[in-house]
Parts: sequence; structure tokens; C-alpha cells
Amino acid sequence: MDRREFVTLAAGSAASSSLIRVPNALAATPKAMSAIKFIAFDAFPIFDPGPVFALADGMFPGVGLSNQWRTRQFEYTWLRVASQHYVDFWQVTDDALTFAANALKLNILPAQRTRLMNAYLELQAWPDVLPALASLRKSGLRFSFLSNLTPRMLHSNIKHAGLDGFFEQILSTDQVKTYKPAPQAYQMGLDAFKAKREEILFVASAGWDAAGAKLFGYPTYWVNRQKLPAEELGVLPDGSGNTLSDLVQFLGET
Repeated sequence: MDRREFVTLAAGSAASSSLIRVPNALAATPKAMSAIKFIAFDAFPIFDPGPVFALADGMFPGVGLSNQWRTRQFEYTWLRVASQHYVDFWQVTDDALTFAANALKLNILPAQRTRLMNAYLELQAWPDVLPALASLRKSGLRFSFLSNLTPRMLHSNIKHAGLDGFFEQILSTDQVKTYKPAPQAYQMGLDAFKAKREEILFVASAGWDAAGAKLFGYPTYWVNRQKLPAEELGVLPDGSGNTLSDLVQFLGET
């Protein structure tokens, strides 16, 4: 089963067991975008995970540990949504590391494992984040996270990156015991802000998450730092760019 099939299966399984109404996904017009009052961010348009991957590949050079770990990490979230057997993202990350080590026949010592895992508690913000958030806040927009990361991971990284005070809501899908792209995960933004879908812009770091949010009915912006093509899932984000500076420009033009 490939990545797109995982997303489709996971979303379908979650939707079939949920009473959440998911509207038809339509492109937001400039007038509709002017209704935005809140921005819900995935974690990784804000936090740079690159040092985690550099650490993994520095410890075990030339074997592709970071790629194997990262790929399995997200596949495990989709599998757990589809099978409805939840564990939190910290456990998923640890399980994915175990799988990657076994697949690559690596002996990761306990101290190395602790260092690799704890790197997910010490992320820094991308360089464009602080000026972009400051600019967006001046326009009256209110921010939240809406992330698969656990509350501990989110709060630790907010503190480590010096972003205290920017985010009104710290929404972890752990609170609803599922993962994006399950509709229950995206529903958290509506419930937290007591808002309508069209009032919340979801900002994704991954194409599948941008598609999931758009299918849920959010206006959606994709911070495509890896410059990847859009996923073939039948919807496109309302805007995309490579940095949060592009998001500021996008909102200024719509």
C-alpha cells in the first residue's frame, strides 16, 4: 500500500465512524479569504525538523536512517487511524525509529535513542517564522497549532524556539485520539475557536495534510518548503509558497 492509499483509507475509515459533516471542497475566492480570522498551523511550517534528520544521519552516515524513520513515522499515523488503534505521536516516533533501525540492521544504543528522540523536543523555528507571525498578528489574526505532535512536544518546542505568547490555542490531535487527515482532528479548530470553517485558514507543511484540510472544508495554504508537487487527491490548496513570508504576501493580496 503506497502513501496515497494510506491517506485515502485513513480518511475514509475515520469519516465512516464519525458524525462530523464534511462539506464538498471548493476553492476559496478572494472575498472568502477576506473572512479569515484565525490561522491553524501544522507544526512544521513553524518548526524546522532538519536538525533531527541531520543528527540521525550524522550518527549513522550513509545508510538513510532519517528518511526511513521519517517515512515510517507518518505511515504509522495513517495506519493507526485506519485500524483505529491509537498511540500518541511520541510512541509512533519511537516505534518508527525501532522499525528503521531493524530495517537497516543498526544497533542504536540507549543513549543514542534518547538523544534522537529528545531532538524532537528541541526544534527551532524556521528563520522566516518570527517576522511572518509578527506581521500577521498586526493584522488582527489569531493563531493556533493544530498538529499531530503531542502536547508535550508542542509546548517544549514553543519554549525552545522562543514563540511563547503567539499561539492562543495549542491543539494536539492527542486530545481526540486520532491523527490528521481524520475529520475529528480538523474539527478541533472549529471547536476551539467556536468559528466557522471559512473563518479558519489551515496552514500545512505536507501536501497530504493540505489536501486533508481542504477536503474537510478549510481554506488552506501549503507552505511547501520541499518544493514538491501537489498530491493527487482531487483537491488543491487555495495558495502555496515556500515560506511563511509567502503566506503573508498571499493574505495581503486576497
